[in-house]
Amino acid sequence: MPRSAHRTRRILQVAGASAAALLTLSACSPDTGSDKGSSPGKPSGTVTVFAAASLEESFKTLGKKFEKEHPGTKVAFSFGGSDTLAASITGGAPADVFAAASAKTMAIVTDRQDAAGAPITFVRNQLEIATLPGNPDRISSLKDLTKPGLKVVLCDNTVPCGAAARKALDASGLKLTPVSYEQDVKSALTKVELKEADAAVVYKTDVRAAGEKVRGVDFPESAEAVNDYPIALLKNAPNPKAAKAFVALVRSAEGQKVLSGAGFLKP
Repeated sequence: MPRSAHRTRRILQVAGASAAALLTLSACSPDTGSDKGSSPGKPSGTVTVFAAASLEESFKTLGKKFEKEHPGTKVAFSFGGSDTLAASITGGAPADVFAAASAKTMAIVTDRQDAAGAPITFVRNQLEIATLPGNPDRISSLKDLTKPGLKVVLCDNTVPCGAAARKALDASGLKLTPVSYEQDVKSALTKVELKEADAAVVYKTDVRAAGEKVRGVDFPESAEAVNDYPIALLKNAPNPKAAKAFVALVRSAEGQKVLSGAGFLKP
């Protein structure tokens, strides 16, 4: 079966599984997905946030801040490839907020009119090469990734980090055949962390989050492929009050400080 067909089938399977899991969660928890009975003006209950994998560390930090600032609330996250998350939302998963790693993947949701209002770009992100610690293969440029025998991993072209990598490669005129395409940026980075690959093209924020597990190498072509990250409240959000408050936190000076500290660029 062609790789694209495998990819499509996997997205549908994950979307269905995500929707089923969240529906079950909604049925089991009296607070999940509802702001009914909360005090006027004060968010309560569970807010469900679907977010790009590259936002995991920052959003978990913001989730803890949100729960502390709003007692009685809980933030439930689902992280993954933006295209897979978008498919889950359009498939009926009861999410409140969607934060994507590209305008293209956000458009999957807005084209189906599943967003409440226009999405807002809240950060940007730039690519970097992740190598093994110490950079034993002496990789110093995007061109170095085409060396014979070097095991390089890319994100799948359908997810934002893969599309950005493809754009950078096209800008440089380089031909690169990776040993694998991964479903999201964390999966690509993990291949290097486990020494199953020599290098991966990922986001700067993920290299920073990995600490000493990898080494980052900048490359000038990444400037041609900076991704905008939009965030949107979803039209059928079960808990719109808490969702609005969470989006406000992400866009606030406090939220932007957390995101900038993780390496994200200002929009």
